[in-house]
Amino acid sequence: MDPVVTKRIVLSGYYGFDNSGDEAVLQSILLALEEQGKANGVRFVPVVLSVQPEKTSKTYGVESVHRMKLGQVIRAIRGADGLISGGGSLLQDATSAKTIPYYLAILKIAQWLGRPTFIYSQGIGPVNRGMFFGWIRSIFNKTLYISVRDQESKELLQRMKVSKDITVVPDPVMGMPLGSYDTDQAQTAEAPVIGVSVRYWNQDRSELKALAEALRRMLEQSEAVIRFLPFHLPSDAAASDEVRALIGESFGSRITTAVSVTHPQHMLAEVSRCNLLIGMRLHSLIYAASQEVPMLGISYDPKIDQFMKRLQMPVVATTKSIQPDRVAEEGLRLLEQRSSWREDKKGLIYNLKNEAQKPAQYMASFFTKGRDSK
Repeated sequence: MDPVVTKRIVLSGYYGFDNSGDEAVLQSILLALEEQGKANGVRFVPVVLSVQPEKTSKTYGVESVHRMKLGQVIRAIRGADGLISGGGSLLQDATSAKTIPYYLAILKIAQWLGRPTFIYSQGIGPVNRGMFFGWIRSIFNKTLYISVRDQESKELLQRMKVSKDITVVPDPVMGMPLGSYDTDQAQTAEAPVIGVSVRYWNQDRSELKALAEALRRMLEQSEAVIRFLPFHLPSDAAASDEVRALIGESFGSRITTAVSVTHPQHMLAEVSRCNLLIGMRLHSLIYAASQEVPMLGISYDPKIDQFMKRLQMPVVATTKSIQPDRVAEEGLRLLEQRSSWREDKKGLIYNLKNEAQKPAQYMASFFTKGRDSK
C-alpha cells in the first residue's frame, strides 16, 4: 500500500469576514480536499489566509494566518506545496478597485516562489477597468489549473485572452454536506416554512419595501410561516428586521429570525428545514438547491441570474424592479407544487453536486502523479 503523501496548501479568499456565503465556500473546499485527498492517498494540510485567523482556526480546525500581514503570508506560501485562489467573486472591481490587485498579488507571490497555483471555482467579474485585463491574463496564464463557476466567467477570461484551459464547474458550496445542528425553529409546526434571505442594495430601500409587500400577501393567502436567514452579519440581520417591521405586527407570531448563525453547515441546516427559499444572496439559493428546496431568486448581480440559469429557472425579480404580486403568486405556486419541483430538478442538482468536486479531484490527482510515476 502506498504511503499517504502530505501536502500543505494555502487558501486565499474572502475569509474571516462573517459572510456565511464565503465561509461556506471555505468549508466546502476544505471538505472536498479532505474527501478527494483520502480517495487518492493525499493528506492536504490547509493554511487559510483570513482577516480573523484565530477564529478561522477555531471554527475549521486548520492553520490560519492574517491575510493582510505580508510577512506571514509569504512565510505561509514559502512553506506550502501550492496555493488555491477561490472560490467566490474575488476578481471583480464593483465593490472596490483594491480587490483585484490584492488577490492577484497573492497569486503572484506564489508564482514568484515557484509554487503551483490553482483557481478554484471563481466567479469572474464584473471587471470595469481595462487595465486589469492584462494583469489577470498574465497571472492566469501562469496558473496550473483554472476553474470558474459559470460560462459567463469563462467567456470573460477568454475576452481577456487567457490562453489556458478553463473548466466550468458549479460553486463549491453545491458539494457541501449537511451537518448535524438543532435550530431554534419549531420542529412541530405543520405550516410550510418560507426562508427569506435579504440584503441592503437600493439607497431608498425600495427593494425591501416591495419584498415586504410580497411576503405580506403570501402570509394573507396561506398558512405559511416566515424564517429570516441573515447570511452576512450584522447587515443582513438589520435588513431582515426592516422587512419584518414593514410587514407589520399583525403577522408577528408567524415570523422568526435565525439569530447569530455563522457556521456554514448550521445555516445549511436552517435552509434544509424550509419548504421555499426567497433569496437575494447567491449562497442562500445554492444552499436551497443543494437541499432540494424550491427557490425564488431576486437578482442584484449577474451571478444570481447565472446560477438560476443552471437550474433552468428565471429570476423572479431584480432589485431594480420587484412586483409584489408576481413574487407572491410564484412563491405560493412553488409552495403548492414543491414535490413536483423537486422531482423535476433532482437530476440537475445531482449533476451539480458531483461536478463541484472536480477542482479538488484535479488537485489530488496532480499531487499523486509524481508518486505514481516512480
